[in-house]
Order: sequence, then structure tokens, then C-alpha cells
Amino acid sequence: MDDLDHAIIGHLGQKGRMTWADLAQKVGLSAPGLLDRVRRLEDRKIIRGYRAVIDPAAVGLTVTAFVAISLEKPSHRSGFLRRVRQLPEVQECHHVTGDDDFFLKLRCQDTQHLDQVLGLGIKSWPGVARTRTTIVLGTEKETSELPLPSPNSEKDVSA
Repeated sequence: MDDLDHAIIGHLGQKGRMTWADLAQKVGLSAPGLLDRVRRLEDRKIIRGYRAVIDPAAVGLTVTAFVAISLEKPSHRSGFLRRVRQLPEVQECHHVTGDDDFFLKLRCQDTQHLDQVLGLGIKSWPGVARTRTTIVLGTEKETSELPLPSPNSEKDVSA
């Protein structure tokens, strides 16, 4: 990826509904040239899709929880991951190091819904040895934008 590709994905990450003409102008390409670049980024799976960012609370999903999960043994991993992919409340699933095996982000309607997802769902799955749930009280920052490094820039994490 070169600087132009970085600029394209940076703009799309901030405003995915930008017109091709506006994006082409911002990065200094013709619209057909831009479209060719974007298609190559899509073909390489750098751009994986386009979607609306929906406010969870506005659609009735008022509870966010993080669930750390430990499996009894590694042989339960594929079955666990199959179930995770089928559970719509799971927004993210991460394989992690440390005391736990996986870390899930869940969105639920309320604590009763969360209790059902955990008690009748995740905790009852074969191979789940332990769960630890943390309910989010408030969110200061949540973004899907990536901190894209420029190929020519140095890392600066000072704030």
C-alpha cells in the first residue's frame, strides 16, 4: 500500500458515504482511476465492506458487556467458535493470551436479555469452563476508524 491507498482508506474510514467524485478530488485522482484503486483494495480484502454505523441504544440494545471465557481444553475451540459466529449478540470475538481464552463484546436489550444469552447460551456450551462478565456503565470512545500509519511517518502516541 502506498500513500495514495492510505489516503483513500483514511477518507473512506471517516466518511464511507463520500461520493467517488468527492473522494477522487480529495486524493487527486480521476474518478475512474480512483474506482480502479478502490476495487484493488477491495480485491485484496483491505476494504472489507461498507455499512451504516447504528447507535445501539437507538435500536433498543442498551446493555454492552464484555465476557472473558476460558475453555476446558483446546479441542473445544472449533465448536465454541461455531456457536459464537451464530450468536447475533456477539459483536466481537478475540482469541487472547493470559488467564482466559476468548474475549467477547456483547450487545443486549437489557440485563435480562444478557442473563439469557449467558445462562441459557454461552455458559451451557460444551467446553466452556468459566466466564467473567463486565457490564459497561458508560462509553467515552468507540470507533471503527483505524489509526492508519503513513508509510513515511513515525509513531507518536503522546496525548
